[in-house]
Amino acid sequence: MPPRSKGPLPKPKPPAAPVWSEPAWLRAAVIGLAALLLIGLFSTKLDDSDVWWHLKTGQYIVERHALPSPDPFSYTAHTGAPAYPGEELTRQFNLTHEWLSQVLLYAVYSAGGFPAVILLRALLLAAICGITGVLAARRSGSFYGGVVAALAVAPVATWFAADRPALLTFLLVAVFLLALETRRALWLLPVLSLVWANSHGGFFLGWVVLAAYVAGSPRERRLWIVALLSVAASFLNPNHWRIIEVLQLYRESPLTKALVEWKPPGLWRDPYMFDVLLYATGVVLILAWRRVRISDWLLAAAFGVAALMAFRNILLFSLLAPVLIAAYFPGKWRWPRLTGIAVAVLLATGFGVGLAKGRFFQLRAEEWPYPGGAAQFLLDKHITAPLFNPYEAGGYLIWRLWPQERVFIDGRALNESVYQDYRRILYNRGADPGAMAGPRAEALKRYGVGAIVVDSFLYFDGHPYPLAAALLGAGDTEWSLVYQDPQWMVFLRQPPPGLPVLAKPNAFDRMESECLYHIERAPEECGCARRLGQVFLNSRDLERGRRMLGVYLASPHPADPEVEEVFGRLFKGR
Repeated sequence: MPPRSKGPLPKPKPPAAPVWSEPAWLRAAVIGLAALLLIGLFSTKLDDSDVWWHLKTGQYIVERHALPSPDPFSYTAHTGAPAYPGEELTRQFNLTHEWLSQVLLYAVYSAGGFPAVILLRALLLAAICGITGVLAARRSGSFYGGVVAALAVAPVATWFAADRPALLTFLLVAVFLLALETRRALWLLPVLSLVWANSHGGFFLGWVVLAAYVAGSPRERRLWIVALLSVAASFLNPNHWRIIEVLQLYRESPLTKALVEWKPPGLWRDPYMFDVLLYATGVVLILAWRRVRISDWLLAAAFGVAALMAFRNILLFSLLAPVLIAAYFPGKWRWPRLTGIAVAVLLATGFGVGLAKGRFFQLRAEEWPYPGGAAQFLLDKHITAPLFNPYEAGGYLIWRLWPQERVFIDGRALNESVYQDYRRILYNRGADPGAMAGPRAEALKRYGVGAIVVDSFLYFDGHPYPLAAALLGAGDTEWSLVYQDPQWMVFLRQPPPGLPVLAKPNAFDRMESECLYHIERAPEECGCARRLGQVFLNSRDLERGRRMLGVYLASPHPADPEVEEVFGRLFKGR
């Protein structure tokens, strides 16, 4: 008998779909696109007020083969009694501690002008983000985790897109972390410490990083040797071991405390990414506290405290935070198969949008906010009378006028008593702000001021300078207006023979036109319209008050319900 059938034969299985594998070139493309995006993001126009005196200091050192001490650029730095014990030490430190980075900055400028300076800054910031990404990828074992980490630093780093020596400190902190984490090229750290100690006062942060890793591996002899050699090398600078003393003196300085960058950051304000990184790092470290290295605890604590004490330190914590999050994030990093393609497309899109909107590679200096025309006027007319100038314009005037003219004050924060007299001249506290008599006149006479370069507002927050209105007042006959452009004016106490004297415009008309000129070019700095609108309302000029408040509300500004309510009432009562 034939065998019984056991049922239909099983259908053959379809061939397995081929598993998509990432092409070998994709990760290299992602790295290249990320680098282009970051360099473009950080290559914004040069508009920092301090870069000018850094450049001039570098030029002075190169040409004179000497450090700028005593100060050659202002005539007030060494006047008056010290405001606190140790002020002379702080002044000497401020004049000399960045000399090598200033020489580098001037050398780059001499080689390629402002575009080269901007590209240098962009490369430094991109390198900081890139090292963060490398560390995060190494600690997490995830390439794309590293890409995310590098990009996470960028929103905070954009706030530091200024051409200052401090960028070298942030970069060298990242380099120290990379060398100590990988245990490669450790012999370079003493050499870098020597360079760092002559480039920026933040070199002591290298000690912090070294101490954290030594504490985490106390029996590793090589680490001890490198740490001791690095600390010893860092003492070879013009101020030797005085950095710790100077840091304490900074905390006692009223002038330093008044600077925005030395104040604590406002939480849940721009840059918001700092807050995200701060709280995310805290949560991740607490959840993984059993696994967290001693060195990571120490670095997180040191950089976190530094960031919460002063805004200027938030990038320190922000470049460390993604590394710690990547290292201790719960679970394994898993990415969809097409992650690489998606990341490459997003990076390329971001780069294209930045180029199309003109935000990337703005390789130019933004000189319009500074008194360029006023400086040229003083040079052309050979004016050498002792000069009074606003704080934020001092660096630019050093760059343009020295050695023909020296400034009253600038961003180097050299003299506390001069800063107090500067405020007396600007605001005439204790007397009529709109008059030249009182503390203002006394201070001008004491310093022998014969020329004043001034605008009408501190555009950072929009506060008006009463000095400008007082100089334009009909009652003042001592000071003559000899130059004006849309934003700046020059007054002389005794104009030289033959120099034309200009008719003084109405103070309110001048302030209004100057404010509108500034907002047209920098809409985000619209606070002058708010302040001026209030001035007009207080003087019962409702039409002009309504107009200026309308300009303010039509410009980018933070939520301001008070002005919106006032403007609404004015509009209804029109």
